[in-house]
Amino acid sequence: MIKYDLHSHSTHSDGKLSVEELVQRAAEKGVNVLALTDHDTVAGIAPAKQAIADLNLDLELVPGVEISTRWHSFEIHIVGLQVDTQAPQLLDLLGEQQQKRSERALKIGERLDKAGFQSTHEKAMLLAERAQVTRAHFARVLVEQGAAKSVQGVFKKYLSRGNTGYVPSTWCDMQTAIDAIHSAGGQAVLAHPARYKMSNKWLRKLIQEFSSLGGDAMEVAQTQQAPCERQFLGQLARENNLLCSQGSDFHFPLPYIELGKNLYLPKDCDGVWQRWQ
Repeated sequence: MIKYDLHSHSTHSDGKLSVEELVQRAAEKGVNVLALTDHDTVAGIAPAKQAIADLNLDLELVPGVEISTRWHSFEIHIVGLQVDTQAPQLLDLLGEQQQKRSERALKIGERLDKAGFQSTHEKAMLLAERAQVTRAHFARVLVEQGAAKSVQGVFKKYLSRGNTGYVPSTWCDMQTAIDAIHSAGGQAVLAHPARYKMSNKWLRKLIQEFSSLGGDAMEVAQTQQAPCERQFLGQLARENNLLCSQGSDFHFPLPYIELGKNLYLPKDCDGVWQRWQ
């Protein structure tokens, strides 16, 4: 049986593993097909493919990306799978998104520094190295400065809506992201729909609109998930004529989140890979 993990991150965005470390770990964990879906960048795809070849790994890499969008008051993430990493429309959009990330990061740093923290933007940039600075990098800086014991604690206290370091995003809309993914020959997948802290009424509205805009699939299976949630998401996918995807959303090793762990679709779901040639 082929093991698919279609959502992962490297140091090219807010993951902690290099692409070389990521693909090697995926192979060690028994993953057969891995999608690299860094935030608003495809810069890691070519080196990941090279690493698979150099290490002679029995692993298929799916070129992907995760694009942040705005929908009503929510930040919604859309994964692109099997994208052409040289497609002009996609690269233009990712360039705009990266500029927005840079501007937002500067504002977050200013707010945190005014609150008494030290050189947060500069330190976040050092953590990010080659990648775009994200809120996850700021969270790691604040953990080091004693603001909270965990990244999750920092988000809750400082980086979430209504708190000191929160800066509203100005991402593109869902239609723009879906169109850019399609222009690159890819499939647009609604990422982790159960994580957006919205009521079932709003969740149904989101999925219906995503489908009506041309979305192709939604993530149904994740590593840490109650079986009833998986079944419910599968039902919503079928009701809206969407294919189903699965992914760990791996950023770094955790006891409850691991590459390939606990990833399977409900029996009556059609996998997004069934449309691949």
